[in-house]
Amino acid sequence: MVDSPIVQTPDGAVEGLREGPLHVFKGIPYALPPARWKPPVAMPQWQGIRQATAFGPASVQPPSRAGSIYEISADYPQPMSEDCLTLNIWAPADAHDLPVLVWIHGGSLIIGASCEPFYDGTRLASRGVVVVSINYRLGVLGWLAHPELSSESPLGISGNYGLLDQIEALKWIRRNIAAFGGDPSNVTIAGESAGALCVMYLMASPLARGLFAKAIAQSAYMITTPTLNQRRHGLASAEEDGAKLVAALGARDVAALRAMEARTLAEAASATGFGPFGAVDGHALPDQLVDVFDRGEQAPVPLLAGFNSGEIRSLTFLAPPPPATVAEYQAAIRDRYGDLADAFLRLYPGTNLQESILAATRDAMYGWTAERLVRKQAELGQPSFLYCWDHGYPAADSTGRHAFHGSELPYVFGTFDRTTSRWPKVPSTPRELKLSDAMMGYWSSFARTGRPQAANEPDWPAFAAAGARMLFEDDPRPAKDLSSGVYALHEEVVCRRRANADVAWNWNVGMWSPKNPRKPCR
Repeated sequence: MVDSPIVQTPDGAVEGLREGPLHVFKGIPYALPPARWKPPVAMPQWQGIRQATAFGPASVQPPSRAGSIYEISADYPQPMSEDCLTLNIWAPADAHDLPVLVWIHGGSLIIGASCEPFYDGTRLASRGVVVVSINYRLGVLGWLAHPELSSESPLGISGNYGLLDQIEALKWIRRNIAAFGGDPSNVTIAGESAGALCVMYLMASPLARGLFAKAIAQSAYMITTPTLNQRRHGLASAEEDGAKLVAALGARDVAALRAMEARTLAEAASATGFGPFGAVDGHALPDQLVDVFDRGEQAPVPLLAGFNSGEIRSLTFLAPPPPATVAEYQAAIRDRYGDLADAFLRLYPGTNLQESILAATRDAMYGWTAERLVRKQAELGQPSFLYCWDHGYPAADSTGRHAFHGSELPYVFGTFDRTTSRWPKVPSTPRELKLSDAMMGYWSSFARTGRPQAANEPDWPAFAAAGARMLFEDDPRPAKDLSSGVYALHEEVVCRRRANADVAWNWNVGMWSPKNPRKPCR
């Protein structure tokens, strides 16, 4: 029988699993079971040895979108509970002062869990990194703002509970990770999609300052953030959205929602179209992300960020349907984009409407965000690295999902064998394994030193040097600006909407765009 590792942390002793050269600990609580719509409370010290051999429950959530490749429950059913604030640790058995990578899962802030199989930290930890994955509250349970909840708060605010959970997890890691061989002064936060949105929230939040030293944002989206109790940028306030949800559910007040069973509430809220987001509350989130980064008030840390060339190929609901004719497309773009229409049509011509629409939506959300992030960090004098994932493989390409949203994840974690039945299967061929080996090398070295490097692979130049980036196709290769004028166009559109109109910068791109302001931003 293999001995089970026991670690004595400042918060108490935990017993995990020995898996080859690693010590693995699952389901460690970093906070007390949360009260519904209350900030998390730090986990007090415990007596005795706590078992940490099984993942904790996922946050209560509705079923994922029917037919979605991101659905996991059919293959890997997982208990759900409001008592979900746990984390998992993969550490080399002889770890001492190793870099720490904290993974924040995606899922639109609605679905997902740290136990998802392709987030398994085994292979990444084998690169000399302590990998931590965390759960946090999702959906209505994690992000509801409401005037009644604000009145309960000593700070007069509500919402952002999922973000506060993440901050509490980072505090637990700072206190305890040295006991597992991690360096609390060398923590990298990382996430994809909604996880990358949370990375930006954490970079913007004063409450998270000093809790991490580096950041990785994969397919982040710097869209408009609702303000807690004011209508701004064409959006209702977060409290208005909460009040609308209460009414839609036929509830009298927040007390009635608290009386509802959690799964029923999560599913009912999702059915109304409630979309969870952070709220600009002046406390956890001081301002719009674009404004925080423009003023240079974000965490001054090295950053690695990027996007996928086929982001929208698996998220087609984010893009408008193609119009019947090229003439209709061109007329709509000229009407909506005015003096910017020529630049838009040069980049997204009518020669292939479907491809142009997918590309415009991708660039406005994900490409613009990734480049904006590295630009703003570079302005702070921080090492910043940009990538574009343009890699395809037969099972994805044959279904029209070349380089789709999230397709880099099994490569980053080395988990080709842990994807679900709906996920286009990655073949374990020498080519694919070599590319995964390169990804794990770049990501783990960035966590270690702030510079992405991989054995026998090209050097990854910093973005500040002429806008350089790494292009991941069949192999990684350094590249310069791939599409001249893309960033400038979308930055100008967003800047005009912020400065000259009460218009959000969300999914309203191309055919879905309102008439953009004609007055130049600068």
